[in-house]
Amino acid sequence: MTAVLGAGMSGLSAAYYLLQRFGYPATVYEASHRVGGWIRTERHKDKGFIFEMGPRTIRPKGIQGANTLQLIEELKLPVDPIKSWQPAAKNRLIYAKGQLCMLPNSLSGIFKTLPPFSKPLISQIKQDLVAGQKKLKLADESIYDFVERRFGAELANYAISPLICGICAGDAKEISVRFLMNDLFEKEQKWGGIIKGVVYEKLFGNKNKTAPAGLFGDSMPKLYEKSLKEKWSMYRVPDGLDTLPQTLRNYLQEKEVDIQLTSECREIIFTRNGVRMNIKGQEVEPKHIISSIPTHKLATCVKNQHPSLSALLMAIQYVDVAVVNLQYNIKDLLKMKAFGFLVPPIERIPILGVIFDSCCFDMEGNTILTVMMGGRWFEENFGKDPTPKKLLDTALQYLDLVMGIAEEPRLTRVHVLRKCIPQYTVGHTQRVSDIRRYIKHYKLPLTLCGAAYDGVGINDVILSARNQVESLRSLDD
Repeated sequence: MTAVLGAGMSGLSAAYYLLQRFGYPATVYEASHRVGGWIRTERHKDKGFIFEMGPRTIRPKGIQGANTLQLIEELKLPVDPIKSWQPAAKNRLIYAKGQLCMLPNSLSGIFKTLPPFSKPLISQIKQDLVAGQKKLKLADESIYDFVERRFGAELANYAISPLICGICAGDAKEISVRFLMNDLFEKEQKWGGIIKGVVYEKLFGNKNKTAPAGLFGDSMPKLYEKSLKEKWSMYRVPDGLDTLPQTLRNYLQEKEVDIQLTSECREIIFTRNGVRMNIKGQEVEPKHIISSIPTHKLATCVKNQHPSLSALLMAIQYVDVAVVNLQYNIKDLLKMKAFGFLVPPIERIPILGVIFDSCCFDMEGNTILTVMMGGRWFEENFGKDPTPKKLLDTALQYLDLVMGIAEEPRLTRVHVLRKCIPQYTVGHTQRVSDIRRYIKHYKLPLTLCGAAYDGVGINDVILSARNQVESLRSLDD
């Protein structure tokens, strides 16, 4: 038997690909009472809207995006796309220097001086061409330092830093460029500059670069080809994103995959013949474990037998995020149509950003907003255990300050997602490599997948599961 720890998207995907690859079901153990991890939807069908407490959209780009679309295609799920020309895809805002600023969304925009920048973006892009290459090859550095070095502090502060807040609720001055922006980092290290690298690889790179051998067979998924043709920027699954893990769970259970909820793994002991796990006080003995649970939880499980592995796992930090969902039964409350806005940390206000849900998708006459707060600055801004009222009051205060929305919402929800996003701090790629090297060295029947190891997005964790399952030669040896 193969055991999968965790029934978030990565764990469910691992069970799915195990079934495809080896033809027999695994057993999935989930500590909570539900599947889906941080994907969670609250439906208000009678009023025509939904609240998303976690992710709400998926991007169709690249191999990762194609892989997710293949899964959705195989599960026969409908999708609701946002095209690249729609306001929710085209318009991105930041709150800086006391106002909402539209980031350039066309080629002409980079030639204009637009707030909060003091000069046209083209002049900052030109800086990369004259910045030169560092004499020493870098193993890694922070995204902030990388962008500041190549393009200047303004771009680092007002474009990249808020972007990192949106991606992982983290501080760009701490997050690894090698992990999150490795393609740009390698271009700079190889060619001496980012723009130069983009141009040179366009001219001299591998023009026949395709998907990994065998990943999609002879042709790309039909939904992926459709997304390219119709120029999708992002998409959702109608009726809420948690329809995806729920549908995947139902599919797996029909194929005799055993999904056990409220079944937390408390200890893992590796034996000569496999593994012995403590699940709710009961011993379970699979031959192999695929773990998609957070590193700090896995660290606790292996600490007694492998304290060094536990320490490596514990070195990956996580942050708390507060999510405040708001419903107003007013259709045209938003003055600007956009996906939402992000707040650069340099502004030092206690929100990360706001998502304009009802601009992204039809909410039947309602204005739906989601305020994101905390992340790397959660305790600094709110203390260890803020009340829901404090978080709601903060969200409403800054909606009034930034957007001029003083109306009382009709319905609100406040959630604190504890340790929900790993922080890919400088050296993260090496840390992940060290963890996997330790497992390989001691020949532990343990495989790791998920956000902590292979990327933060839904696409990343699904492909992580697929790649890790494909790396297993046989589970019968």
